Amino acid sequence: MRTVLSSIAALSLLTTAAQAAPRMTSEEKLAKALEGREAGKPVDCIYQRDIRSSRIYDRTAILYELNNGTYYLNRPDAGAQSLSWGDVLVTDTHSSQLCSIDIVKLYDTHPWMQSGFVNLGKFVPYKKVKVARSE
Repeated sequence: MRTVLSSIAALSLLTTAAQAAPRMTSEEKLAKALEGREAGKPVDCIYQRDIRSSRIYDRTAILYELNNGTYYLNRPDAGAQSLSWGDVLVTDTHSSQLCSIDIVKLYDTHPWMQSGFVNLGKFVPYKKVKVARSE
């Protein structure tokens, strides 16, 4: 019984500490994900076959990671307020590329219902900054 009470007390303290910690905004989370990377010249399209993963930043942007390690940040031209980290991105493209003119549908994973859509903007590449060695 003592073990159960100790576990409940510890869990209560952890929950309280987690609630007291300030939450990061989507912009802060995005800045953290892009740390150590430098923005390049925006492009209109990226090849779908090169996309390794994508991450949604609530009401802000989509970050695509490509197979070569480059990140491409897309801040939608319209519909960004619909972006939610728990959504699934569904694209209906008619080429091998995902482009700034494409519309991406957002589906909520639990009831599997469309929760919105975004009109993609330009893709800004972010590559790792090479650190110069001092000798």
